[in-house]
Amino acid sequence: MLDYNECRMCGSFSNGGIVKKRVIDRLAEKIAGEICLSDHPAETLKKWRNNFGITQTELARELSMSPSVISDYESGRRSSPGINIIKRLIKGMISLDLEHGGKNVRSYGRILRSGLDFDAILDMNDYKSPVGFNDFCSQIGVEVVQKAEGDRDIHGHTVIDSIKAIVELNHGEFQQLYGWSTERALFFTSVSSGKSPMVAIRVTSLKPQMVVLHGIEADDISPIAMQIARAEGIPLGVSNVDIESILRKLSNIGG
Repeated sequence: MLDYNECRMCGSFSNGGIVKKRVIDRLAEKIAGEICLSDHPAETLKKWRNNFGITQTELARELSMSPSVISDYESGRRSSPGINIIKRLIKGMISLDLEHGGKNVRSYGRILRSGLDFDAILDMNDYKSPVGFNDFCSQIGVEVVQKAEGDRDIHGHTVIDSIKAIVELNHGEFQQLYGWSTERALFFTSVSSGKSPMVAIRVTSLKPQMVVLHGIEADDISPIAMQIARAEGIPLGVSNVDIESILRKLSNIGG
């Protein structure tokens, strides 16, 4: 495993006029630190590439290397990459994102500024243009099990590891999951029945536009979770699409 202090030397990346340089530097440092400190750096590297919605081929082309090299690092067939390789890989991911408008860099920048832990927040974004409720569910692959009255547009999303969020976030931090708008979809992963996330929402003053429980079937939802959704007028959905696919689909929503 690499030394964390080495990881902090990853350097600076040009902001391309989209986000401030210091945010990019902090993001690069955060990613590098997580890779270096991970017990499974190959899996962590792959996770971040998928979080940015970048294929191995795209990243390899950006870095002028063979896709098989990146595949070997991510599968563990090669030894853990050194600091110079980590620096190149992170720079490549950030540069590609900036070339496509910087959506993910801005999203992670908001998480950094909020002070929330990346371990609890998998993704967070506010849309330039709202997305119709039915269109949103169709694009992401959400089965709506509890509807609410009236048409609702989705103005953003937050994808949350429910166990880490409920255990680690205090009341004020939980409210920050809403970013700039409560008119957003909250995705909770690692759920068994959905009871805990819905109870957490019940006791906060802010309410989301909808809640999606990831990884369970409609029949597995706790009756209490359903009761809270009805009482609060919050549409409730489920999705069993793998989380990497959901994150990729979300990256293409809302402009």
